Amino acid sequence: MRAVSTLSVVVLASAGIGHAVMSSLDAGIARIDAFKDMKNRPRAGQGMNILLVGTDGRDRITARERREYRLGGVPCHCTDTMMIVHVSENRERATVVSLPRDSYAEVPAHTDAASRQEVAAHPVKLNAAYAEGGPQLTIRTVENMTHVKIDHYLEVDFTSFMRTVDVLGGVNVCTTTPLKDSYTGLDLSPGTHMLSGGQALQYVRARHVDSASDFGRMQRQQRFLAALIERATSSGVLLNPMRFRDVTRAVLGSVRADEGFGTDELLDLGRAMRNFSPSSSEFATVPIVQMNYTVKGLGSTVKWDQAKAEQLFSALRDDKPLTVDQPQRGHGPAPSAPVEVDPRQIRVQVENGTGTIGLGKRVDAGLAATGFATTRLPVTAAAHVPHTVISYDPRWDRSARALAAALPGAQLRAVPGQGPLLRVIAGADFKDVHKVHFEDPAQPQQTAVRGSEVVCPGAGS
Repeated sequence: MRAVSTLSVVVLASAGIGHAVMSSLDAGIARIDAFKDMKNRPRAGQGMNILLVGTDGRDRITARERREYRLGGVPCHCTDTMMIVHVSENRERATVVSLPRDSYAEVPAHTDAASRQEVAAHPVKLNAAYAEGGPQLTIRTVENMTHVKIDHYLEVDFTSFMRTVDVLGGVNVCTTTPLKDSYTGLDLSPGTHMLSGGQALQYVRARHVDSASDFGRMQRQQRFLAALIERATSSGVLLNPMRFRDVTRAVLGSVRADEGFGTDELLDLGRAMRNFSPSSSEFATVPIVQMNYTVKGLGSTVKWDQAKAEQLFSALRDDKPLTVDQPQRGHGPAPSAPVEVDPRQIRVQVENGTGTIGLGKRVDAGLAATGFATTRLPVTAAAHVPHTVISYDPRWDRSARALAAALPGAQLRAVPGQGPLLRVIAGADFKDVHKVHFEDPAQPQQTAVRGSEVVCPGAGS
């Protein structure tokens, strides 16, 4: 979750500021020999593969931040987030694949750093590889599982994440449902919110807002990364050397990287990705076949779908996009909003609350096209209304929120006893129907999505 901020270094390098400035920033990165004595590695493919790891660096958080953002506990410098970022050979696409921390894995045979004793290969949860053997064993484990050669290693903690978001002036996120987590203190109402660094940390750490736990959190992390890219590319930071310097210093102040990821690599990526945007990125989670795979001595783990996972990682090795067609720079399909109720289960009656002939049919058709179970028989409202209104029985409030996501700006009006049929009175302010898609919070996301599909509607416009 903290690792998402590291990708901003790559994106923000597109400011094209001088080699001397980048060299001074490069000097501030803590280095680690992440690939020392590694043998029998996967073949190199096209493009660049970066392993992003998020660590618990709360020892550098202030006492006030600990209290405000619920960051208590003992710092462990452990990892609970891993992502592979594949940057295409032509530098026009970045693919981010989340690796669940509880994935069933097998660490390869290795020498214990403390005792110098040989340790045989054995099963673990994926995040345990870091605790057992640091970055080197983590990379070896990931490469053995994915057969993707890791070119660079980047490690980020809480501090750099918060500072990066704050220097950017905050990042926009949106939700169609309330997000409340007593563990992290996250408390967001439906709508769009500009999050500060601490609030953003609450957003990407939250695991108790729905039944999806880690998988819901990974989806929020991916959405946040897409929003961070949108913020960086639309806020002018890439064209302002002073702001660029401030952002990169915030990131690099608490980053560890392999020795080969330096000034030249940052400049090369920065120049190539000058026109990067959310539509240039795509996000996926490793396909899962079993959510609660019990292993003796490990407890409940997450088991990958090996056949589908191999297809995904084969695409990375061959430098192929995961989405249906390769996104074009600066372009992409209009994003659709995720909703927590399947629109096919939501019955809707449309009424024309204006004097515009045919408006009711247009609203009905638009809602039907995005999946809602409309009556297909729009009627004329009893009176004209200036604003579009959705009336609903409070017992069907989740359905009402899903419908409101398709009609941005519509007013919600609770009508106890109305029953399951929702009513839409199209007002004079109606513009169009926004596309929505159903996301079951209890299931991991099994298909790749573009960044432009998960940022807030209208972001960057």
